Amino acid sequence: MTTGPDAPPPPDASGELTGGLLDALRVGIVMMDTRGRVVLWSPLAEEMLGWAGEHIVGRRIEHIIEPWRSAADAADTAGDAASRSGPPGTEPGRGLADRVLAELMRAGRWGGVLPMRHRDGHTLQVEVRASLLVDGDGKPFVLASLADTRLLRGLEHDLAVVDAVFDTAALGIAIFDTDLRYVRVNRALARMNGLTVEEHLGHTVKEVRPGRPGEELTMVQREVLTTGRTVVDLLVPGPDGDGYRSTSYSRITDRSGRVLGISCVVMDVTDRFMASAKVERTRHRLAVLSDVGGVLSELMDVDRRAQSLAEALVPGFCDYAGVLVAQDMAAGGDLPREPLRGGTPLILLGVATGPDQAEVAALLRPGGRLSFPEGSPLSDVLAGGPAWFAETPADLRGGAFSPVGDPRIKAALDLGVGSLLAVPLRARDVVLGLLIVGRAISRDPFDADDLALAYELADRAGAALDNARLYAREREGALMIQRSLLPQRVPRLPGVEVAFRYLPGSTGAEAGGDWFDVVPLAGGRVALVVGDVMGHGLRAAATMGRLRTAVRTLAGLDMAPDELLRRINDLSEDFAPGPDEPMMATFVYAVYDPSTRTCVVATAGHLPPLLLDPGASGERRVRQVEVPANTPIGVFAVEFESAEVEVPDGAVLVLYTDGLVERRGEDITEGVDRLRAILGRPYDFLEDVCDDALAELVPDREPDDVALMAVRLGGLPEGSTMAWTFPAEPSAVRRARHHVRTTLAGWELSALSDVTVLLVSELVTNSLRHAHGPIGVRMVRGASLLVEVSDPLPDPPRARTAADDDEGGRGMHLVARASRRWGTRQGPLGKTVWFELALTGS
Repeated sequence: MTTGPDAPPPPDASGELTGGLLDALRVGIVMMDTRGRVVLWSPLAEEMLGWAGEHIVGRRIEHIIEPWRSAADAADTAGDAASRSGPPGTEPGRGLADRVLAELMRAGRWGGVLPMRHRDGHTLQVEVRASLLVDGDGKPFVLASLADTRLLRGLEHDLAVVDAVFDTAALGIAIFDTDLRYVRVNRALARMNGLTVEEHLGHTVKEVRPGRPGEELTMVQREVLTTGRTVVDLLVPGPDGDGYRSTSYSRITDRSGRVLGISCVVMDVTDRFMASAKVERTRHRLAVLSDVGGVLSELMDVDRRAQSLAEALVPGFCDYAGVLVAQDMAAGGDLPREPLRGGTPLILLGVATGPDQAEVAALLRPGGRLSFPEGSPLSDVLAGGPAWFAETPADLRGGAFSPVGDPRIKAALDLGVGSLLAVPLRARDVVLGLLIVGRAISRDPFDADDLALAYELADRAGAALDNARLYAREREGALMIQRSLLPQRVPRLPGVEVAFRYLPGSTGAEAGGDWFDVVPLAGGRVALVVGDVMGHGLRAAATMGRLRTAVRTLAGLDMAPDELLRRINDLSEDFAPGPDEPMMATFVYAVYDPSTRTCVVATAGHLPPLLLDPGASGERRVRQVEVPANTPIGVFAVEFESAEVEVPDGAVLVLYTDGLVERRGEDITEGVDRLRAILGRPYDFLEDVCDDALAELVPDREPDDVALMAVRLGGLPEGSTMAWTFPAEPSAVRRARHHVRTTLAGWELSALSDVTVLLVSELVTNSLRHAHGPIGVRMVRGASLLVEVSDPLPDPPRARTAADDDEGGRGMHLVARASRRWGTRQGPLGKTVWFELALTGS
């Protein structure tokens, strides 16, 4: 018993097969005697013409045959047709039937179209095939088959269309049976396969196309035949690798669902594939160009740009990439003034190889030195000639590299370099080096389009490297100015320990305007400053220098922090980089007095400092100093306020710029909280505080400038400060002298007694003469000897030139000449005049 997709369907209940072509045509069978009398009328004939067997059997066939009519006669009315719709009783087609029977008796067969009347009155054109037969008794009879010409013509039309498609289609078409053998092939497919139509028929694809393509197609055909799933646009190579074919398969079944085979449509898509491949290559080259442009725009360092360029080319464009520049240019020098000659030392700044090229990567190290002999292809490229294009390994072994027999180059070639391009790197029409790219021998060699892309890449890279060189020069100049303007060392002061860090912006940013300063003040006090000038570059660095100088100058006048900020803000127009570039800066200014352990802080739009309180119980607490939020420097007509903070012994004051805590995409308070967490750890040394803060808050990123200062605030030794208040009476001068002399003796500073007593006498006398109020005298022993005289008069004393016969007017001149420094400052109750004397031996 036959089974499988080619087995016939099982018979129905009547034992008849269904779903075939005859079922589609609906062929009726009629048996007649030699006089045209119907003796058998099949059910299909009844179904076709509407006449039941009892109406037809025993009657002559001419009763349902219409007579031949002209075209005009064929346009009968519906009434005429209805008048003929009754049972046959007349013989309108007798003459035609007689002629057909006569031809049958003569020739034994007849075929043609007869107009037959349907029972409902309309006429059918019926295809008739009749034969004269003889039964077993020798009696003749007529057997005829009837088919509706409408169905028959439709089938003929379909077959004609199929034939036309097979014969004229530009596509290759084939039909396979259930054994996957060709049963029909058109000439287009035969031409595609390079065979005749006859050489296909009866053969399988594996026989027509031996090898792997044929085996793969057979697997696909079998899958389509078994599952019925259609395969569309399967891309396969042509015979002998000639182009590409798009193949589509579908299963063929008859009306009953029986599998007859599969159909195949083949289209030559070589042009489409090549065009698509060209578009894809173009898209890929544009992607490489975009990637290179991205990495070149992100970095501003010559070495990193060269390395990033090489890495961006592998493996998308090549398997090996090297960026070589002239030695002077690599060191930051000027561009070559003359064409590079053969033998010029080149530095391999950037190199990259594919992931499976570890052996080649071991030979080519960044920083290596190469040179090419005079007259070699690469020396000609360096001298301004065209690119060197080696398409095959044989082209690479012609002495292009030097020294001849260089083991690194020879080994790289032996490891499988197949093709190579060497393109000049140009900047402002000057060759500064070479871009060398290579492909492994297993990869398609470079072509003309690749050469054009390499030129474009080299031009962009050359300009980018030159820009990085120029930027490095400007940045180095700005950093040099900035560093020279920052404190080279900080003074060592009693009761104060300072640790600081300054971190310029990394290579992705220009030098900025961050600064810090420690300014010693009279009486062992110290001014602590951290600031940030808005902007970057040389102008920001220069503005920072001017601003720092102004702050130091005003700090030397012993101004209160809020007054100093006001004065600086008044001078901000003088600090502006240019007439159309207003200056904007922020900074924090704090004055710490170790004798009273108080710190007065004022800010100008800057982040408030943090205060680390070790606590009496050892619990460390970090808090932000509460200071008024003043505006930045550069905003006019504003008032500045300060805040006084009591500082516990051993507390650490941390001042910093926003570059330490600011990160893109988050609130700055998050960075401040991270800094507070770092400060809350136990530390033995202030240097460790600075190191940890920088390591954890600015790791591996492109920061702004960072200025950080941590100051441990302590007090002066016990007994280092003495203060007295005297009434405004003549005895005040004598009493002041006595207390000063006694205190200096106790401090073992008797050597300073005479000059100190003289200067105190002059200042107390001035206060008696002008102030008419209580007079305060204060002495502080620190790194120097500070003496302060205070009175209620707010006006500072003025030094005037005394005539030879004047008895007074020489006191302030005497103070200025005898002291190391002197000055005045305003206080809430009046003024203070101070002077400072160097300790003996200091």
